[in-house]
Amino acid sequence: MNTTEFVRLLHFLICLGCNIPSITMMSYKLNKYDKSPLKILMVSTEYPPIPGGVGRYAKNLTEGLKRSGMKVSVLCNEKGKGDYRGIDPENGNNSKIILDVIDESVPDLVHIQLEHGLYGLKMDAINPSNLSTNIDEFYKECKIPIITTFHSAYPLRQWMELSKHPNLLNKNMITFPINLSKQIIAYWKRFINYRSFNTANKQKMQMSQANIVFSNYLAKLISENENISNDGKTLKNFTVIYHGAEPNLNMPLKKKEAREAYSLPLNRKIALFFGFMTHTKGWDILNDMDIPDDWAMVINQSENLYNPIKPTSIEGRDNQNRAPHTERKDTQHSKIINLNRGFLTDKELSILFYACDIIILPYTVTSGSGVMFDALAHGLPFIATDLGFFREFANKGLGIVVKRRPNEFAKAIKKLEANYSQYTKRIEEFNKDLTWDNVALQHFALYNTVLSKNEGIKNNLFPYASP
Repeated sequence: MNTTEFVRLLHFLICLGCNIPSITMMSYKLNKYDKSPLKILMVSTEYPPIPGGVGRYAKNLTEGLKRSGMKVSVLCNEKGKGDYRGIDPENGNNSKIILDVIDESVPDLVHIQLEHGLYGLKMDAINPSNLSTNIDEFYKECKIPIITTFHSAYPLRQWMELSKHPNLLNKNMITFPINLSKQIIAYWKRFINYRSFNTANKQKMQMSQANIVFSNYLAKLISENENISNDGKTLKNFTVIYHGAEPNLNMPLKKKEAREAYSLPLNRKIALFFGFMTHTKGWDILNDMDIPDDWAMVINQSENLYNPIKPTSIEGRDNQNRAPHTERKDTQHSKIINLNRGFLTDKELSILFYACDIIILPYTVTSGSGVMFDALAHGLPFIATDLGFFREFANKGLGIVVKRRPNEFAKAIKKLEANYSQYTKRIEEFNKDLTWDNVALQHFALYNTVLSKNEGIKNNLFPYASP
């Protein structure tokens, strides 16, 4: 029985007044029922067709919430297809725009997808207490409950890595001194603003009625290990709800068909490198990796609309003059295959995942990885840099973490290959938590908990889920 059928059956039994002692129900005050469905304002600067992981997440969550019977309106950037538009990293009026939309749409609560850079993170090189974003006033003035999903927080080392200047690798006698001075300034600004960034996260956490993260690691990092619950799922004002992910195809695609769609070799195993074209992805590790003979490394990069800094090229394998969205012609024999397809639709991405055997994530920085969850949803184990986020899921037996060295990744490929069925079996069980209907139901429960505490109780004991 799938999630939709279970919810319908449960709602039907409740309506009949059946006694189901094994299920613990929330306590509701009948005289305070509001008979309308929940109305949510979802705020995310990124929203399709804008490319980006935050936007893709917001869209899939919104659709899941709507299937569950909730009314969801979306506020996003002018280039996104939300119900309301206007917020932007460079717009100093973001707070006013959000508050005006709240006045117009009258939601029960507002849900912020918080990635500070998408709301205009401003750091001061002299006085770090001036660190701010363009939605700070919104948090102070909003009169309805706020739910915040945190998409980023960093330990100091990763925070400093974000200021790395890729052009330093270019030792041109003219540009090198200029780039070096820029790097020194960038490092200094990052260093003195680290504490202020953490404080800004905590302030938004405290001003929200509930906070969501995709991992225990991120919750502990933001709250600094305060008030950890016994089950490890809830920290101070935090709830862990995993990033939703599921294939975009009605039926799983056979590997042969998926590979033929991208002209990929059928006689080798394939490791996928996928994501935005940023230096923090760490794909330069391929320059020195001893790739096993029966493996091929497949790359697909796309440009980030709000982060134009490109990574160091993969030496000898990147033709910068090649036209975009064209495939290499040597895909059957090359050990490294760059698809060069740019941003993929959900359907195209599903086909690519089905064509591969594992995902490789040699990141230098990460707070969380939607790519990892997408890969798991398609049955792919991961090999990743030993960073806190990845370590949490490697400990669940879903992949392997290693030091960011080419030989360590090469050894991990062989180790994973030798125990492949054990990893895929654990992934199959874990994936039950990742469906968007499941994620929407967890959000629904959290929304109702928040509203009950704020005397805005709704009558939807369980949401309806449309077919």
